[in-house]
Amino acid sequence: MDPKHLEEMISYRRKFHQFPEEGWTEFETTYFIVSKLKQMGYETILTGKQIINPQTVMGRDKAKVREAIDRSVKDGVPLDFIESCDGYTGAIAILDTGREGPTTAFRFDIDGLLVMESEDPNHLPVKFGFASKRPGRMHACGHDGHAALGLAIAKWLIQHKEELKGTFKIIFQPAEEGVRGAAAIVGSGILDDVNFIVGSHCGGLAKLGQMALVHGGVLASIKYDISFKGTPSHAGSNPHLGHSALMAACATAMMLVGIPRHGNGVSRVAVGTLHAGEGRNITPVHAKIECEIRGQTEEVLNSLSENVEKIVKGNSVSYDVESKIERAGYSTTLIECPDLLEELRDVGKQIPEVKEIIDLNAPVGGEDFTLMIKRVVEKGGQGALFRWGCNHRGHHKGDFDLQDTESMPMGFEVFTRFAQKKNGV
Repeated sequence: MDPKHLEEMISYRRKFHQFPEEGWTEFETTYFIVSKLKQMGYETILTGKQIINPQTVMGRDKAKVREAIDRSVKDGVPLDFIESCDGYTGAIAILDTGREGPTTAFRFDIDGLLVMESEDPNHLPVKFGFASKRPGRMHACGHDGHAALGLAIAKWLIQHKEELKGTFKIIFQPAEEGVRGAAAIVGSGILDDVNFIVGSHCGGLAKLGQMALVHGGVLASIKYDISFKGTPSHAGSNPHLGHSALMAACATAMMLVGIPRHGNGVSRVAVGTLHAGEGRNITPVHAKIECEIRGQTEEVLNSLSENVEKIVKGNSVSYDVESKIERAGYSTTLIECPDLLEELRDVGKQIPEVKEIIDLNAPVGGEDFTLMIKRVVEKGGQGALFRWGCNHRGHHKGDFDLQDTESMPMGFEVFTRFAQKKNGV
């Protein structure tokens, strides 16, 4: 990788790291990406409802979006850009080489997490002065590196346009955390003509120097927001007139974690938050649970989902309260395309930074890139996911890091060499 190109990519990553934005609020990140793409010479850059289907959006908090817009404008993002985004984040750059060939898409997620960054002086972002400037928010899963990688690859593609054929779509996806953003992009139809789609993620089980081909193990998942609305009363003088949303929520939380695990595959249930009540002596009127389920197959996931809905409805009746259950996120299992994975393996064998290629199939977390692969495969194409390794102490933690100067060049080389392999003249 050219040293100047590497230096620029690392500078992008460290800038993104300082200004993390939660899913569906990445207006500053999107503006930076779009600005750089324009400087590179991209003429077709799609944003807003051009790439987002509002009907398939999940887990988007309108109040947080409004706050993010106000913050972004205050920080210098032009209002006309914000308005052009229709309230949505993310971008897709399209490069048409003018020569007949396949349509190849690369996906990079851009959102951060609600995690407080470590202040340990040995934590690399602290040590080198690019730690998050937003307390309680951090790029604790490497999406800052993903976004920077996307920009670097976009620049390489346009610089090598004359050596390539077909069309490229470079996807900068919002709201991967909570598996919320991919469904909205899939729903727009922007992937329906894609022949090959490749995504990557740093770390996981892949250590520095390792390239991991993901064959399976990615669990299907549904994220739920469950709310209860009760009837208020004075807990001392009129307790019999009240109906407690809190008690309904507590009973629901206990029953959710008691759902029997499925015999036909890995299953997971997690209750993450429960917020309820208005005061010490008031029968709680409002309660909200944030939870998730995961399954090794759609069959397992659907079984868990049926149990969730039965429990919520049953407790709504039992405690005489209103209930509402919403899907705040969804992803599916990974469709394996063996031929494309083997082509990636061949690519990896040619890269000096790749010291070892490993194969992953163990049950791990969720990834909404699975929805993009599914759509492309349904339309006759192929898709694959790989990991470029880094050394870390665990994702979604305040001390997460990815050794950018050492780890990111591998990701860059895999994508650019794959582009040459599939779309080279």
